[in-house]
Amino acid sequence: MTVAITDVVLRDAHQSLFATRLRLDDMLPVAAQLDDVGYRSLECWGGATFDACIRFLGEDPWVRLRELKKAMPKTPLQMLLRGQNLLGYRHYADDVVERFVERAVKNGMDVFRVFDAMNDPRNMQAALQAVRRHGAHAQGTLSYTTSPAHTLQTWLDLTEQLLETGVDSVAIKDMSGILTPHAAFELVSEIKKRYDVTLHLHCHATTGMAEMALLKAIEAGVDGVDTAISSMSGTYGHPATEALVATLAGTQYDTGLNIHRLESIAAYFREVRKKYHAFEGQLKGTDSRILVAQVPGGMLTKPRKPAEAAERRPPSG
Repeated sequence: MTVAITDVVLRDAHQSLFATRLRLDDMLPVAAQLDDVGYRSLECWGGATFDACIRFLGEDPWVRLRELKKAMPKTPLQMLLRGQNLLGYRHYADDVVERFVERAVKNGMDVFRVFDAMNDPRNMQAALQAVRRHGAHAQGTLSYTTSPAHTLQTWLDLTEQLLETGVDSVAIKDMSGILTPHAAFELVSEIKKRYDVTLHLHCHATTGMAEMALLKAIEAGVDGVDTAISSMSGTYGHPATEALVATLAGTQYDTGLNIHRLESIAAYFREVRKKYHAFEGQLKGTDSRILVAQVPGGMLTKPRKPAEAAERRPPSG
């Protein structure tokens, strides 16, 4: 079984590594190369990018989407959508959700990964159904966490509820990197045993378990995984694309991707990343504290700049 790869370099990678600051001007020069790789999809929109474009970068997020679609016509473009919250920080009415999805599809979005931080399927329903009505791929999401209340049955029940809502695939989203390899194997095995569903896994590298979790999930039958090109991987981010491609090469799970084609993409981002070093997080390896704190990788570079600014601010009064 070939394992499909979604590369998150244009969205979650830079959101996790340097506070969502990657500009469109630094994406477009490498877009054609990314489009030729053969990824299942390229995550490039949604999450915090919409907010960051407006708040920090002076970019129009809709222009970004249209330009990326124009530059990468062959590869499906993917986004992360916060269910009823869309890309904001409150709930929106169903008609607003409907209109947003319609415009996103019109402007070039193909795959919508829809999640709710509370794992309440009611908060995903309107968005998922709108995505399907407008002919795009609706991916429901299990936002993985651990607690006495979160058992294997919790995830099986949520999977069933998502399938009843109507989805094209389901993603397990381990946004904090707390999914252990054996838990990944069990979870994927049990979902695939019970349901005929395309299953995708997203892990963060923060705690050092992501590569092992991906491999065990692949052995259990997961259909696709998220990675990031090597020069934009690791720490708060994601497992490296090239490492997984090499790991699976020549096996029944071979991705079919050419590792040599990935080298020039990695070299490009290695240079581009230097421009954003002021926004980088401080983590250089792994952080086992996240096993307890469970903070998502996509949040960990956000508080640093406001905190540093507060420290520099002169006392009032």
